Amino acid sequence: MHNFTRVCGLSMVCFSMATAQAQNSASNPPAQASGSGKSTVVEFQTDKGKIRVRLYNETPKHRDNMVKLVKEGFYDGILFHRVIKEFMIQGGDPQSKNAPAGQMLGSGDVGYTVPAEFNPALFHKKGALSAARQGDQVNPEKRSSGCQFYLVQGRKWSDSELNNFEAQRGAKFSPEQREAYKTLGGTPHLDGGYTVYGEVITGLEIIDLIAAVKTAPGDRPVEDVKIVKAVIVQ
Repeated sequence: MHNFTRVCGLSMVCFSMATAQAQNSASNPPAQASGSGKSTVVEFQTDKGKIRVRLYNETPKHRDNMVKLVKEGFYDGILFHRVIKEFMIQGGDPQSKNAPAGQMLGSGDVGYTVPAEFNPALFHKKGALSAARQGDQVNPEKRSSGCQFYLVQGRKWSDSELNNFEAQRGAKFSPEQREAYKTLGGTPHLDGGYTVYGEVITGLEIIDLIAAVKTAPGDRPVEDVKIVKAVIVQ
């Protein structure tokens, strides 16, 4: 079983070690269509409201995999099984469909991973859509889960905090990134570690509603928060 763990004192989004080697050697996702031009928009119809996400053309493997799963109805009925206020809301575990109360979730997958598609221009601002993954010990290539994702809530950061992050990672935030982290918020400590492949264009307030729900040990909401249906709207 691979559940999600906390790493280095921060709530990170990654699989544990138990079957990670098998996951890394699993089959790849379907052949990808390269693409630029018009963006794809996915609408997650949750029982807290609707969230629309624009998928980035700069991350075509993740974009096409998400489109495939949405068209198959994969996300319909799946829970946001892991919710951490001022961090993120996470979903995509197929085992969460009709899961009884109290069941530990986070180990479900689709049998393949997606190669990392890091782009320094795509970052973890509030509303970012990013891929969950296994930890670095068993996944040095930082390949993404084939189905689990998270939407960033995060918090606002000060210049001094951002300066510290720059010193730690040896790279500068762009003016746009710094402004976004100061005014909108996000999770800058995840940049460069997890593939960001989309962003919320409507429904940021729904992320806040979901992030505020009461959770049990393991960060599963006490009352289920469900993706009733996911559809391609553009």
